[in-house]
Amino acid sequence: MPIALLPDRAVVAVTGAEASAFLQGILTCNVETLPEGEARLGALLTPQGKIQFDFLVSRDGAEGFRLDVAAERAPDLVKRLGLYRLRAKVGIAADPTLGVAAAWDGAGTAAETIRLRDGRLPALGERLYFTEGAFSADTSEDDYHVHRIGLGVPEGGRDFAFTDAFPHEALMDQLGGVDFRKGCYVGQEVVSRMQHRGTARTRILPLVFTEGTAPAPGTEVTAGARSLGVTGSAAGGRGLATIRLDRLGDALAAGEPVRAGGGVAGVEKPGFATFAFPTDTAAAG
Repeated sequence: MPIALLPDRAVVAVTGAEASAFLQGILTCNVETLPEGEARLGALLTPQGKIQFDFLVSRDGAEGFRLDVAAERAPDLVKRLGLYRLRAKVGIAADPTLGVAAAWDGAGTAAETIRLRDGRLPALGERLYFTEGAFSADTSEDDYHVHRIGLGVPEGGRDFAFTDAFPHEALMDQLGGVDFRKGCYVGQEVVSRMQHRGTARTRILPLVFTEGTAPAPGTEVTAGARSLGVTGSAAGGRGLATIRLDRLGDALAAGEPVRAGGGVAGVEKPGFATFAFPTDTAAAG
């Protein structure tokens, strides 16, 4: 029952009477419907609809929110949110008093923590927030990423470059990170168009290496003469990669093996995914 400290994560606090309306107007997720006890995937996009920051959003009291973000991105997120604040009555600041951990497979802890279910996927378990110095874990950050990669869940900065990927490509539409019924937010028009036209040709998908080992992130994925995409993070013979679905379909139809960095890999559809995958038609037939 593992619990892992996540020192690469930090918490940005957004507080004040207008915090909910402020975030609702700029983030991809719906914070007005966010229940107590859940950490929900969300993002702040560029006006062109690409992901600038991805994070887990949770409530902190009656008027506050936590944004659980990559630690190295936290200062930039504070600055970016400040640009959107205008006259909104909100406070925006990193919270250095809170550490972040993850627990899965029913793990428990005696330490005093804020425990929230990870809204992306039940199998990811819980997100834990605690006062620094008052918490211990029984497994490593690397073990958490093995777990995450095994489930096929992408993470910004590890599996896609910021300002380079659309939410659909990073599977945010599959993991509860985009609300298609809420009002406008930054980049909403582009994301809505991709949803309604079904134009997401690229997705982050799991690779299972049958020969060789998973290469470094950013390695080209090929099949024959086709370039399918690039790899992201990897662990334990599995990895994630940004893949063009149409090119993958052509490669599978031609019987061409998928290669990355000298290794040979199978490409899987994540168990939680509902989008069309090249093998779906063949399976149906």
